[in-house]
Amino acid sequence: MTNNRYQTWQETTLQKSLDKFKERKENFATSSGIEVPRLATPPEPDSAYEKALGYPGEFPFTRGVQPTMYRSRFWTMRQYAGFSTAEESNKRYRYLLEQGQTGLSVAFDLPTQIGYDADDPIAQGEVGKVGVSISSIKDMEQLFDQIPLDKVSTSMTINAPAGVLLAMYIAVAKRQGADMHQLRGTIQNDILKEYVARGTYIFPPAPSMRLITDIFSFCAKEVPYWNTISISGYHIREAGSTAVQEVAFTLANGIAYVEAALKVGLNVDDFAGQLSFFFNAHNNLLEEVAKFRAARRMWARIMRERFKAQKPSSWQLRFHTQTAGSTLTAQQPENNVVRVTLQALSAVLGGTQSLHTNSMDEALWLPTEKSVRVALRTQQIIAHESGVADSIDPLAGSYLIEHLTDEIEKGAQAYIAQIDKMGGAMQSIERGFMQNEIQNAAYAAQQAIEKKEQVIVGVNHVGTFEGGHVH
Repeated sequence: MTNNRYQTWQETTLQKSLDKFKERKENFATSSGIEVPRLATPPEPDSAYEKALGYPGEFPFTRGVQPTMYRSRFWTMRQYAGFSTAEESNKRYRYLLEQGQTGLSVAFDLPTQIGYDADDPIAQGEVGKVGVSISSIKDMEQLFDQIPLDKVSTSMTINAPAGVLLAMYIAVAKRQGADMHQLRGTIQNDILKEYVARGTYIFPPAPSMRLITDIFSFCAKEVPYWNTISISGYHIREAGSTAVQEVAFTLANGIAYVEAALKVGLNVDDFAGQLSFFFNAHNNLLEEVAKFRAARRMWARIMRERFKAQKPSSWQLRFHTQTAGSTLTAQQPENNVVRVTLQALSAVLGGTQSLHTNSMDEALWLPTEKSVRVALRTQQIIAHESGVADSIDPLAGSYLIEHLTDEIEKGAQAYIAQIDKMGGAMQSIERGFMQNEIQNAAYAAQQAIEKKEQVIVGVNHVGTFEGGHVH
C-alpha cells in the first residue's frame, strides 16, 4: 500500500534538505551488504504513528529536527575545556581541533562566572581552577589565538555575565576580520537553572531576565546565527533530578524565557529559532533516548500551540548533550570509558545536534591529553564505525522506546501543569518547588546506591567472587 504522506515528505521536506546538503555517501549498507534505509517506517500506513512521530524535519519533530540527520552531517563534536590561563586553554583547543574536534566549548573559572576579575581579593584561590580565567579583551584574544572564529562554532558556558563575554568574543572576531553576522555558537545565558541547581548568579531574577531578553533582541538583529541561550537541563540532572524532572524543569524554564521576551515586545518568531537546549546523558540508554525524543515533541507543541509560533524553525528543539559527570567514579576510572560510550550512544540515537564526551579521569583531576583524546575518539567511533548514524531515528517504532517516550512526556507534562498553577517557573523556584523535587530524587537515588538496589560497578559492586557469589 502506498503511503502518500511518506511520499510527500520525500518530495518536499527531504528534497529541500538534499538540495542543500548531500548525503555522506550514495549507498548505506551493513557489512553483509544489506541496504540501510534512510528512514524506517511501519510496513502499512498508520495514522496514530503519523500523528505521534511524524517525519524528520517536520512537526512534531519526534524523529529529529533535520530531514536527513547524520546521513548528511554528523553532530558537532565538542570537548568542554578550559583551565589555568588563556594560553594553556588555547593550547588544548588547538590540540583538540587537530585531533578532529569540530567545535569549541569553553569552561570559565568561578570568578569569571560571577563577574570578578582575577586580581579581585574575593577571587583568591579560585582563579583558573574549574575553567579558564578571563578578565579582559586581551585574555579573550589569547584564548582564541590562531583559531579562526569565522570557521568554528563556539559554545561558552557562561550565564550571569553572558552579555559581557559575548561582547568580548564579537570584538575578538572583528579584530580577526570576521563578519559578526556570520558568527556561529552559543552562550548558555540560562539564569533560572542557576537559582535551581548551580548557584553562579549575580543579580536578582528580574534584572537577570532583562539582560537575557536584551541579548535575544541584539542577536536577532546583529548575530543571527548565534544561539542566544542554551536552556540547560544538564545541571538540573547533575544536581540529582530524574530524567522526567530534567525534561519538565528545563522546558518550564524555556517557557519562562519565551514569556519574558514576549512581555518586552519581541515577536516569538524573531527569536525562537535562536533558542537552544542542553541536556545530560545518563547510563540508562533506552530511557535517555526516549527522553530526548519526548523533549523534542513537547517543545514543538508548546511553541506552536501555546505561543502560536508560525515558523517551523520556531518549533524545533535543537540541543547539545554532555555525558554525565555525576556518574563518573574515582574508583576504577577505566570503567568510565564504558559509561561515557553508553551515554554518548544514547545522545546520538536520540538525535543530538552537538555532543561532549567526558574523559575517564575527570573524577580525579583535569583530563590528560590521552584521556581527552579517548573521549573524542569515542564520538568518532560511534560516528564512523557503529552504523547508528546511517539511518534516521533508528530505534523509532520499538514498542519499549515508544512506551518510554510517551511516559516521559506524560510525567513532564504533569510537572509543567503544576508549575503553571504556581504562576510559572520563577514562582516555583522562589517557593523552592523545583529544588525540593530535585533534592528528594537525589536522596532516593543515593539511598538506592547505599542499599545496593542500584549497582555501581567498581564502587558498590566490585566483581569479586566470595562463596560462589559475585559481589
